[in-house]
Amino acid sequence: MRYRESGSLDASGVRDTRGRGGGGRGLAVGGGGLGLVGLVVVVLIQVLGGGDGGTSAALGTLSGLGQDQSVDNSALEQNCRTGADANESVECAVVADVESIQDYWTGVLGDRYAPTETVFFTGSVQTSCGGATSGSGPFYCPADQLVYIDLTFFDQLREQFGAQGGLFVDAYVLAHEYGHHVQNLLGTNARVTPGESGPTSGSVRLELQADCFAGAWARHAETVPDDSGEPLIAEITDDDINRALDAAARIGDDYIQENLGNGRVDQEAFTHGSSEQRQRWFRAGYETGDPGACDTFATDDLG
Repeated sequence: MRYRESGSLDASGVRDTRGRGGGGRGLAVGGGGLGLVGLVVVVLIQVLGGGDGGTSAALGTLSGLGQDQSVDNSALEQNCRTGADANESVECAVVADVESIQDYWTGVLGDRYAPTETVFFTGSVQTSCGGATSGSGPFYCPADQLVYIDLTFFDQLREQFGAQGGLFVDAYVLAHEYGHHVQNLLGTNARVTPGESGPTSGSVRLELQADCFAGAWARHAETVPDDSGEPLIAEITDDDINRALDAAARIGDDYIQENLGNGRVDQEAFTHGSSEQRQRWFRAGYETGDPGACDTFATDDLG
């Protein structure tokens, strides 16, 4: 994956709560190996009972933000100015990803899309959905409509889950979380029964749709214009797509249960879908480039 060298980055789509200078990447990551899987559903269960998935909450509220988690974007704004910076720095690449993903959804949904921000945190964070730690992995909180990530998760994805990783895999993770934001805005969350699990559950359908949305963005990423009218992302290769599919397989419920859990696959405990399903729905979004092909709630065949 390559970003357009001369592209101008807008860091306003990120809230950096890691402290001045953006340090803290050496902190240990825990959480029982759940990572990306197990966090959004836990968060959604806490807030979906109200029926609107928290959409009535004020956009951008950082409820419970501690003094040690005050927002300081000065380092990002100084270090992440161009696509060349994104090609050299993971945090700058995330800044570029957030911009591209939101430009895409603005083009698709128009006024129905409300831009939101990604919060960088280290170790733990307080949100309107409650407290979370790095072990939760990246997640979206419907109550404050923000995406949260400890960037050390990308290291965890490679070192603990065994994924190949890479800048596009990181972008896939972010695009998945923004898929949850889209679902929240469209009211799809209200179709999910809190606490529901199983291979055809609403929770699984929600997650597979977010994978499909990520694939649809990926299909168009090289042509989505930024404020200058040119694409911010210059190239996504076949190898990038294969790496994303590899990551999708390693965050499937069955893979995690078998390799990072007790070794036994229990489909009735599925909340995100199997490895095969996650690959299938990312591929469906990528091959069609059509979010309309991502209606996982309208089919009995999830794969």
